[in-house]
Amino acid sequence: MESENREGRGTFGKIINLICTIVVGIIVLSFVVSGFYTVNEAESAVVTTFGAAKLVEEKGLHFKMPFVQKVTKVDTTVRGFEIGYIENADGTYSEVNSESIMITSDFNLLDVDFYISYQVSDPIKYLYASNNPEGILKTMAMSSIRSVVSAYSVDSAITTGKGGIQTSVKEMIIADLAENDIGIALVDAAIQDVEPPTDSVNDAFKAVETAKQGKESAINEANAYRNQKIPEAEANADKILQDAEATKTARINEANGQVARFNAEYEEFKNYPLITKQRMFYETMQEVMPNLRIIIDDENGEVLKHFSLDDLNGDVNPAVLGGDDNE
Repeated sequence: MESENREGRGTFGKIINLICTIVVGIIVLSFVVSGFYTVNEAESAVVTTFGAAKLVEEKGLHFKMPFVQKVTKVDTTVRGFEIGYIENADGTYSEVNSESIMITSDFNLLDVDFYISYQVSDPIKYLYASNNPEGILKTMAMSSIRSVVSAYSVDSAITTGKGGIQTSVKEMIIADLAENDIGIALVDAAIQDVEPPTDSVNDAFKAVETAKQGKESAINEANAYRNQKIPEAEANADKILQDAEATKTARINEANGQVARFNAEYEEFKNYPLITKQRMFYETMQEVMPNLRIIIDDENGEVLKHFSLDDLNGDVNPAVLGGDDNE
């Protein structure tokens, strides 16, 4: 009986030992398995040993000391968040007026939406330099956006100033991140929309934009008309100048001819004054009264001779009419 009890106790002891061995094996296996971790392509790992942090960027399987070292994985892909709106689950968007409504330099209100893209550049600082790095980045972005928009007029911000606003906001955020060094790098700060906060004001600004486009079209049409008419006007001016030059030349030539004729007649007059005067008289009378006939009679009224002015071209002796060549 006593041997049976000892045998039973021996069997029970073996079972207890086996169970203990299994438990210890499971604990050891769990301990060993829990020491392995994997770093994927889209992340980095930060391993802390008694508070000291070490960055692990090598991808693949790694081992840590269980219960001694702690591994925190950090997503290093490009992420982002909205400012001024949120995307709903159904794909629609809702405005967040507390973030989007801003005042311009000319004291008008604008609804400005941005999308901020960022990436973790230093996982250790991202985890331990601040409590909420994304929240800090969003605060920086909102402050930068308000500061930049406040330097623009409402008209400029809605129309031609969008590119300048986006560039300035991006530069300010990068400068703030460099100063605070929270382990985040800005990828992009993209402006999504800029419009007045009410539909009526928005319609008014659209009307202004339409009017501006009409103005530009009118200016372009006017410039095209001017470019068409200026060559025509220049051509007409050249023609007028050429005609004037031709008229001038003709008048000068005519005047020169008249001067030459006058000089010739004057030379003739100096040599034969009476004959010249008579000829000039006859020519003038012939021009004024081409049908005039001259009648010569005696004291009794008897016609001695009659002739036309054409007959005086050298056919009649000047003495017939009286006078002499020296008069």
